[in-house]
Amino acid sequence: MPLNSAVATPAPRGTQDYRGDHLLVAEMIKPGSKVLDVGCGDGDLLQLLESRGIDGRGIELSREGVNRCVGKGLAVVQGDADTDLINYPDDAFDYVILSQTLQATRQPRVVLENLLRIGRSAIVSFPNFGFWKMRVQLLVGGRMPRTENLPATWYDTPNIHFCTIKDFVVLCDEINVKMERAVALDLYGRPLRLNAPWWFWNMFGEQGVFLLSRASKSAQP
Repeated sequence: MPLNSAVATPAPRGTQDYRGDHLLVAEMIKPGSKVLDVGCGDGDLLQLLESRGIDGRGIELSREGVNRCVGKGLAVVQGDADTDLINYPDDAFDYVILSQTLQATRQPRVVLENLLRIGRSAIVSFPNFGFWKMRVQLLVGGRMPRTENLPATWYDTPNIHFCTIKDFVVLCDEINVKMERAVALDLYGRPLRLNAPWWFWNMFGEQGVFLLSRASKSAQP
């Protein structure tokens, strides 16, 4: 395209246009940080991060998603979280994000370990399969639950490892990951009260968002 061509510039998006979990993730990241968004989809989170002075890169499995991201001017490549994260060097990023993707990976534990090898911190969000609406659908209807965040039927869903907030907390303990911050969001994307016990979050949190770091070597067994 010629340099003097007229290009329409999209109007800036207000915070009300972004998902609640994306806004929360953006608040957890310091401006000027170097970030890798794994499973970045259409690039909405990356756009939000860049608007806040964050150097964002992305990796996305679907070619359609990559094309849409590149069309927005984002630095995104095609790749698979299960197989391609091993190619990234240690400490390549300040933060590595896995947003609403953990449950679609084949080896969630290995992926989580790679996130914290590549980045000094990791931010992970996922739909909570222990949410009360999911439990009611399974108990009363006797069928696999479907929600706005998990709309697919059991036979065509990309999600293969459903987990609850409690499951994720246990996994973090098993691999000696430090939880710097944990937030559960309700059905409307609003944070639940911070001092609630885990069982409350596990029952009433529609999704969880966790800021993680590696535990110090002296604390490892």
